This record gives sequence, C-alpha cells and structure tokens, in this order.
Amino acid sequence: MKAIGLDVGSKTIGVAVSDALGWTAQGLTTIYWDENEFESADEELKGLIEENEASLIVIGLPKNMNGTIGERGEASERYAAYVKEKYELPVVLWDERLTTMAAERVLLEADMSRKKRKKVIDKMAATMILQGYLDSKGGIM
Repeated sequence: MKAIGLDVGSKTIGVAVSDALGWTAQGLTTIYWDENEFESADEELKGLIEENEASLIVIGLPKNMNGTIGERGEASERYAAYVKEKYELPVVLWDERLTTMAAERVLLEADMSRKKRKKVIDKMAATMILQGYLDSKGGIM
C-alpha cells in the first residue's frame, strides 16, 4: 500500500510517494496550480495517484506554533476535504510545523543555490511530511 504526501501551498503542491511497505518517502515532483481553482491540479495529481497506485493521501497541515490553525491551515483542510471526495481515498492531515524550514536548512547545508532550492523545496517538504507520518506508523501502514 503506497501513500502520497502533499505539501500544499498557494501556487505549488509538493508531492512525495512512499515505498510499497510504507517505510520511506521519496520526493516526486511539484505541481503548479491556482489554489482558487482546486481543479487546476486534478489532472496531474490523478495521474500521480494512478501511476503510483496510492491508496492513502497525507496532506500537510500547517499549524501555528501554539497548535492553533490559521488561514493556511484552513486552506489545507478545505483542499483535503476536496481531495477525499474527488479521489475517494482516505486522507490524513499531518502536522507540518517547521517542515519547510527544516527542508530549507538541509538544502542550505548541502550548499545548494537559491535558484535550485526554490525548485526542490516543495517536494522535499512533502517528503518530510510523508516520512513523519510513516515513522509514526512504524512502517507498513
């Protein structure tokens, strides 16, 4: 059973996928979309779900540091509800506090240029979201 992880932003969606046993997450791609039109990511996301035979979707839930849910978190919740209905798959919202900053730090430590970081930051954040979820489950989902 594979899972797909999503880091949902206002202009991009980072995408990661798990291995079949649910042990590891790998970054796949970044989908460019318009968050005011959920359908703008449908074709690409549907293809990735089918191609990877995903049976679960993990979506990052950006919470404030005090645990409350702000505007970005509410946007992720709305998209999660849409994805659950659209693809008829289970959707898990996963606390993503600090994942983008952690991804940025890893890329900085790797001495990656700003231009290259911008291209991979979203899928790396999606990888960290999905890996966090997988680790909490101890492997096989």
